Parts: sequence; C-alpha cells; structure tokens
Amino acid sequence: MGLMDKVKAQATVFAQKTQETARDSKVKFDQAQAKRRGDIMLRNLGAAVYAQRTGRATPGLQEEIDKLVADIKEHEAEHGINLAPESGDQPQASPPPTDVPRSENVPRSENGPPEDTTTMV
Repeated sequence: MGLMDKVKAQATVFAQKTQETARDSKVKFDQAQAKRRGDIMLRNLGAAVYAQRTGRATPGLQEEIDKLVADIKEHEAEHGINLAPESGDQPQASPPPTDVPRSENVPRSENGPPEDTTTMV
C-alpha cells in the first residue's frame, strides 16, 4: 500500500469519525433543548398552580393550566422524556454552623475574624 493510499484511508476514517461526532453532538443538543423546554413548561405550570392556590389567580388561568398540561403531555410523548417530579431528597449545601465554640488559643483581631498566624515557606 503506497503512502497516498494510507493517507486517503486515514482521511476517510477521519471524515467518518467527524460525521459521527457531529451526529452525536446534534442528538445531545436536541435532547438538551427538549429538556430545557420541558423544564420551562413545568416551571410555568408550577407558577400558575401556585398563583391559583394562593388566591392570585387571574382570569383565564385555568385555561392556561389546562393548555400547559396538554403541552407537557405532548412534549413528554414526543421526546420520550420523563417529566415526573424529582425527589426532594437531593443533597443541598448545609448552612454554616451558627454556634461555633471559640478556642481561647486562637489570636483574634479586636473586632474581626481570627488572625492568620500561619507562615508560608
């Protein structure tokens, strides 16, 4: 096999891999867009239901809720996305402790946090 044949073969493989990567990227992009649209519809539905339940409903809100529910059902069926509620047990950042015992051995500035007594070598 000559040098030109090897270069042509490598170029063909490279072109195929590039096309596969482009296809995969488009699929991922489309999935992300569909998820984003679903998230927006769910957020809008939640806001509408919240307004209704808290006595802030506007005329036509029930029709808007019905339309959002229909749109979400269609979106879910079309994109195969599970739009079921997520668990509320997701880990969240814990708040900083409010009552931290102070060590009497830590030098402190008069009105501020502990002074830095470490030395960089």
